[in-house]
Amino acid sequence: MNKYELLYIIENGISDEAKQEVVDKMAEVITSNGGEIESTDKWGTKKYAYPIDYKTEGYYVLVNFSAPSNVPEEIKRFNRNTDELVRSMIIKK
Repeated sequence: MNKYELLYIIENGISDEAKQEVVDKMAEVITSNGGEIESTDKWGTKKYAYPIDYKTEGYYVLVNFSAPSNVPEEIKRFNRNTDELVRSMIIKK
């Protein structure tokens, strides 16, 4: 199992319940593929360094987890299919 750090940005214009649903779905993608979440840190709404799709703020979430090497590819696939996600970045520690 490898250790990873995942930072993703959720659209700020959706409701708090919808943001929590995205966070829960992301956690489910990790755990259903054999990963273990060590910590989830919700940074909240932050201003972008530059506009993305004409928006200037997003909801940031940082997740530290351990998982097999196939999980980052599953996360990327999930991100492409989720409209509420603006950006994401996975780093192998």
